[in-house]
Amino acid sequence: MRVLMTGHDGYIGPVMLAMFQAAGHEVAGLDSFFFRGCSAAKEPAPVPALRLDVRDVEERQLRGFDAVVHLAGLSNDPLADLDPELTYAINHRASVRLAGLARAAGVRRFLFSSSCSVYGAAGDDFLTEESPVNPQTPYAVSKARVEEDVSRLADSDFSPVFLRNATAYGASPRLRGDLVLNNLVGFACATGEVLIKSDGQAWRPLIHVEDISRAFLAVLEAPRNLIHNQAFNVGQTAESYRVSDLAEIVSEKVPGSRVTYSPDAGPDRRSYRVDCSRIAHTLPAFQPRWTVREGAEEVYAAYQRDRLTLESFLSSRYVRLKQIKGLLARGRLDATLRWREPAATLAGAGRP
Repeated sequence: MRVLMTGHDGYIGPVMLAMFQAAGHEVAGLDSFFFRGCSAAKEPAPVPALRLDVRDVEERQLRGFDAVVHLAGLSNDPLADLDPELTYAINHRASVRLAGLARAAGVRRFLFSSSCSVYGAAGDDFLTEESPVNPQTPYAVSKARVEEDVSRLADSDFSPVFLRNATAYGASPRLRGDLVLNNLVGFACATGEVLIKSDGQAWRPLIHVEDISRAFLAVLEAPRNLIHNQAFNVGQTAESYRVSDLAEIVSEKVPGSRVTYSPDAGPDRRSYRVDCSRIAHTLPAFQPRWTVREGAEEVYAAYQRDRLTLESFLSSRYVRLKQIKGLLARGRLDATLRWREPAATLAGAGRP
């Protein structure tokens, strides 16, 4: 298929793009490129792409694609809290607009990167895709709203699919340190302390970035009747952990580290476990290969290769919010998070 991947230059995008290409698909990118250079490793291989804010996409730029994979957006709760209205503008309204333009352009499949965070404060029970959503943050609210609004666009020619990803972890050319497992490993690697910033009792489902990519590939290639206008919890049912249990795993994998708690640690209202049997039964091509224990080892090795220090771990290289604040402080972005300089195509890029 010919695929347009928004947000292809972020944390998940380079891993997913390479997997799609290996499967024989032609992939073009569309990204704001906020995080170009936020890598200690080799930069991802360039693909035909536009530096373009997802709010500014035009219908003509979507013509000729068989599918749109929509990863772009403000990527976590701290970024969403920077300005909640911007989160709704970018993550919600621009996503719904993009889906409408894709349908008008004749794109037949629209894969939306949603999140299990839509379940919010849910307790100890396992949640299915039919469970009520209870989002607790602007980021999670925006994901739930996109699902609701884009599902109304589904018709005989346009198939949206909503992939509710568990919390991502794992190595990537754009390795993030602000995700729970990556964060615990990074702090342990830099300081010897596996620092828990809450009381550690909240549940989190987790999934490796490669397995997220495998899920999207399985949906992209699935028969339409299996995935049309469906939501899928993306993960493995057995891979839900309390944060305190994750910390213990990390302390086993990072030599000489020990679990500690932040002095102001308190409950985290975001707590949920998910049942992932729907995707397992519907899409047998989706075969997750990673466990949290293996992922902790991989991320530790990646930080070791990067010669991680506490200073670098807390820098914009690994922390999305710091990168955005830095671009704002240097005047490169305006208050709406648009580039001040012309949105010219980057080297090796052009109209997809």
